[in-house]
Amino acid sequence: MTIEITATKRQVQGTGASRRLRKANRVPGVVYGSGDAVMIEFDHNVIFFALKKEAFHASVLSLDLDGKKESVLLRDFQMHPFRQQVQHVDFQRVDAKKKVHMKVPLHFINQDVAPGVKTGGGKITHVLNELDVVCLAKDLPTSIEIDLVALELGHSVHISDVKLPKGVEVATHHHASDAVATVQVPRGAVEAAATVAVEGEAAPAAEAKK
Repeated sequence: MTIEITATKRQVQGTGASRRLRKANRVPGVVYGSGDAVMIEFDHNVIFFALKKEAFHASVLSLDLDGKKESVLLRDFQMHPFRQQVQHVDFQRVDAKKKVHMKVPLHFINQDVAPGVKTGGGKITHVLNELDVVCLAKDLPTSIEIDLVALELGHSVHISDVKLPKGVEVATHHHASDAVATVQVPRGAVEAAATVAVEGEAAPAAEAKK
């Protein structure tokens, strides 16, 4: 399902104009790429709740700008330092023939039944929560699933193990050997076990001195 967002063109620009928009519960923004940049504005509540949806950040969106629709990607947004207020939003037009570079969230499954957790007593750490990918807009996934069902204690899932959708490639700054998730015994548990072992060894020695 395509996510649609409605906007109108901004007639007045500048810091003062943007400030007045925000006071009127509107959010200034811009759409750029494949043509002239266009200054736009949104209803604050609509964009505020849209930004809370994970798919909004990693999907090709349909921007309805004054009745004309075009495909865009969310590229950036700014929030107020301490208020729940969106300050500005940037979108980039999508060229169907050119590959896009996007961060896609990772969804981890079967964590509770991974051998390293279920029988090894380990704890899973997500080294990465998103992956930079390159693909055509039509192939862009909203998320990538990582199955941890076979993850053993002391082992990791690496980028080379990730099953990517057809047409999707990992961005070049990632390396095949980079860890995505790992399972280790928590440090506190290791220290507690070591303390118990030391105390266990000390007890017979104390008894021998009596």
